[in-house]
Amino acid sequence: MGGVTSSVAAKFAFFPPNPPSYKISRDEVSGLLKMSDVPHRENVDVLKLPTRRGQEIVAMYVRNPMATMTLLYSHGNAADLGQMYELFVELSVHLRVNLMGYDYSGYGQSTGKV
Repeated sequence: MGGVTSSVAAKFAFFPPNPPSYKISRDEVSGLLKMSDVPHRENVDVLKLPTRRGQEIVAMYVRNPMATMTLLYSHGNAADLGQMYELFVELSVHLRVNLMGYDYSGYGQSTGKV
């Protein structure tokens, strides 16, 4: 019964954007991952991080040459990286930090269930 309760609760609690606000592709020249539907920036790296459960979490790392620290940002429930992209870039500039943001399992282009 606990598994049923958990999955029903998850449907009411988690609201990933549907469809996701971005797609992931690999640049043919550099081989690096990039996000569609957002402006390309040289200081933003797009990553796919493997999990112990065999899923992949999509993350972005915003580099700031003035940074002395890195901020790990966990976005809100009803958002994904495509929606947070510009905010992450702006926060990196204004706070003078590197910024790492990620999508939860089942959000954006991250695999797995919500």
